[in-house]
Amino acid sequence: MIRSNDVIPPPAHPFIRRAGPADVDAIYALELEAFVDVWDKATFAEALSYYPTTFFVAVSNGQVTGFIVGALEDTGENIYGHICNFAVSSRFQRRGIGRALVIRLEHQFALEMATGSQLEVRESNAPAQNFYRRLGYENIFQIGGYYKNGEAALVMMKWFRF
Repeated sequence: MIRSNDVIPPPAHPFIRRAGPADVDAIYALELEAFVDVWDKATFAEALSYYPTTFFVAVSNGQVTGFIVGALEDTGENIYGHICNFAVSSRFQRRGIGRALVIRLEHQFALEMATGSQLEVRESNAPAQNFYRRLGYENIFQIGGYYKNGEAALVMMKWFRF
């Protein structure tokens, strides 16, 4: 027999929506929690003005629990999406929020005619690399000295197949 105190409620699914100016403080707080080399608030506000269709937040129980900033880049031969910045609060990780944010951004990239998506990740950040591989990203090349501390970045790419 199942008693009411035996039932564990499912985690609240995040609501993914476009970011707005009122979200910048919460986004910046997540940035400070997640990264050593941080973007400042002005950079987030600028990104919001440049990339309003590819900047999303995840909201769970009324609070911003994650964000993702993307940009479209046109090489003259192809248009591809670029994941510029992405974080989920440590208190909300491993609940599908990051996956939902990446998938929403990829869908927007595809709607805007991108043929794929790319990103840079620290060479030492194996958990993030594994996360991206599970979403279909592949290692492309390495950029030495990419981060402020001199660490290399691994460039990863996912091509959209329609």
